[in-house]
Amino acid sequence: MTELITVEETAEYLRVTKKTIYRLLRRGAIPATKVGQQWRFDKAAIDEWLQQKSVGVKTNILVIDDEEVIRLLFKETLEELGHRVITAKTGSEGLEVVKQQDFDVVFLDLKMPGMDGAELFRQIKAIKPGLPVTIITGYPDSDMMARALAQGPFGVMNKPFSESDIVAAVNIFLRTATEKHREKRV
Repeated sequence: MTELITVEETAEYLRVTKKTIYRLLRRGAIPATKVGQQWRFDKAAIDEWLQQKSVGVKTNILVIDDEEVIRLLFKETLEELGHRVITAKTGSEGLEVVKQQDFDVVFLDLKMPGMDGAELFRQIKAIKPGLPVTIITGYPDSDMMARALAQGPFGVMNKPFSESDIVAAVNIFLRTATEKHREKRV
């Protein structure tokens, strides 16, 4: 049976304002039916529409690095593409943020004062085992990297890197996440 919902219910369901729903309606960008003078939305059609749009979904990204220039490079590069980026300058600060918020992917520096990246990776995996992590390092053959590898799989970005390397790393994550989502549906 078709479940029709109102503009208000659709806005609440999508976690947007009614104004956004009307803007989408004007552009013909959201599936809807007019019943008399009122717009109605088939919830199943909305779910399908969301699924199709998810290919371009932007991610929530956490960057943990003690170097301000690295944090800014990630933040500016990725926010320009519409992603939400939170940064932390220490391992303990990053761990607190991981405990409080949900992220799609974490980039963390391997060598930081205080809690190093290997220990931070271990603690992140204990709290959120499924959270994808990419380790940023200028020391790929170090003992710290070996300790991190013992905790499980992760991505690696070798320093130095460029904006295009950052974008490529996020795109690889997005492609992998989309493929995993498709496999679950099948």
